[in-house]
Amino acid sequence: FPRVHGSYEALKGGNTTEAMEDFTGGVTEFYEIKDAPKDIYKIMKHASDRGSLMASSIDDNLGFSYGAAPGSSIGEQIARMVKNLENAQMAHSTADYQGTDERPAWTIVPMQYETRMSCGLVKGHAYSVTAVEEVLFKGEKIRLVRLRNPWGQVEWNGPWSDKSEEWNSVNEEEKIRLQHKVVEDGEFWISFQDFLRHFTKLEICNLTPDTLEVDKFQTWTVSVSEGRWVRGCSAGGCRNFPDTFWTNPQYRLKLLEEDDDPEDEEVICSFLVALMQKNRRKERKLGANLYTIGFAIYEMHGTKHHLQKDFFLYNASKARSKTYINMREISERFRLPPSEYVIIPSTYEPHQEGEFILRVFSEKRSLSEEVENMIEAERPLPIIFVSDRANSNKELTADEDAGKDGGKNQIDVKKRASTKAPEESEEQIQFRNIFRQIAGDDMEINAEELRNVLNNVVKKHKDLKTEGFELESCRSMIALMDTDGSGKINFDEFRHLWNKIKSWQKIFKCYDTDHSGTINSYEMRNAVNDAGFRLNNQLYDIITMRYADKNMNIDFDSFICCFVRLDAMFRAFHAFDKDGDGIIKLNVLE
Repeated sequence: FPRVHGSYEALKGGNTTEAMEDFTGGVTEFYEIKDAPKDIYKIMKHASDRGSLMASSIDDNLGFSYGAAPGSSIGEQIARMVKNLENAQMAHSTADYQGTDERPAWTIVPMQYETRMSCGLVKGHAYSVTAVEEVLFKGEKIRLVRLRNPWGQVEWNGPWSDKSEEWNSVNEEEKIRLQHKVVEDGEFWISFQDFLRHFTKLEICNLTPDTLEVDKFQTWTVSVSEGRWVRGCSAGGCRNFPDTFWTNPQYRLKLLEEDDDPEDEEVICSFLVALMQKNRRKERKLGANLYTIGFAIYEMHGTKHHLQKDFFLYNASKARSKTYINMREISERFRLPPSEYVIIPSTYEPHQEGEFILRVFSEKRSLSEEVENMIEAERPLPIIFVSDRANSNKELTADEDAGKDGGKNQIDVKKRASTKAPEESEEQIQFRNIFRQIAGDDMEINAEELRNVLNNVVKKHKDLKTEGFELESCRSMIALMDTDGSGKINFDEFRHLWNKIKSWQKIFKCYDTDHSGTINSYEMRNAVNDAGFRLNNQLYDIITMRYADKNMNIDFDSFICCFVRLDAMFRAFHAFDKDGDGIIKLNVLE
């Protein structure tokens, strides 16, 4: 077990729910019985029918608490032992259970300094719940819970205990069905009302179908999703941070069938959501602590895309975890009508990076999957450059073109010749003259010249925060826009690049709301969408890690470099995707 977590040190400060999950692979629910839902009996009954592991305990109120080590000092423990010894003779108290207040009997017992009460139950002690049943008693159904003391002795001595008078009114068939035995084996029945009165905690470990005998138990419908929060991209924090909350990973849940419960008139689906942090214990030696985590559930209809900020501003959650807590896993049971929902797992604070597992256990059929955008872009208009790689890096003249395809092409050539090219505007003529001054007679510019052009233009915009385009960035632009492999770009290629940069500049300024000359990396998702690209979560994560600085900001030159690369990649893909089916095959050279 320590190997799973990396060291013995990593096990420190754990609790029983973690151990149950690690050894079984199940999902654990924890209930304070005084705050348990009204249908807790039904929950326990369904858990029993599904082969779930259940344990219950009674707080001793003397220094032991859930998920923590005893808080008392050595001196307090010794004093407690002395007190236990002085009262040891009270261990076998014969006080009548009914009609009088409980008189606790103090004794030293194995494992812990637990305290035995006059009713036979032991405080500070964990009991296994082995069955949840109903029995017909004097014409009415009585709810019973069967518990087992792991010591194999010391049992409940109140109503429905092994030797209680209540069993005299139960027929033999029922006794056989309930496996009632008068033997000191640590296992006993107790009424559900007495169970609620005496016990304080209940843990239910719901097992996955692969750990159960399918023909013996009913099973859950289980879906498991793995994800991560990436700082600057998908670590948006809770609803208290509306500007970033929507960037968290989103998981679609489709509840298809209502529960099979004849006593319940509501059309309801029962399901369990569990959010677990991954590897936080293993990374404790590196300074990692458990994050404060939780989740929210929203109803959605029709859309399969990542929900945007406005959706969460104008729609309330249908359900959510009761609290955000710094435990390895938080789980919650819900009852919602059949519909489509989206689950948003998050840390309480934004910018906290980590991995997680989201599990959904439903009583009936359901579907769960991550909400992912399809990778797509608006179909780019074809660009006719001076040269064309598809034509061996050589522009065909009208005569050469006609000579290849005969008379039909001759007619096409005549049509093209008769169609006059549109006259350039005064702005376009001025732009061409400026380009000629920079490029020279060959009308092509290299990376150094491109950098000079871009930096001279950017300097005029004081609202753009940038140290200028780096030479390496301009080389990348040349490589992506250069269609003939010359290492330079011609006027048409540059004009296409320049028009794109101007449109992207408008998008950049739109999201630079604080006029800092940068945009927040969380806004990059919307900026990319506005530019006509649709990416999945993995690509957004990569963009953030590649282009954002340590403060999760993206400056103008990084922004432009990212968009140039995206534009070139989609354009190249569409060029190879001849049939438009979204699939291409490439050889090594391509």
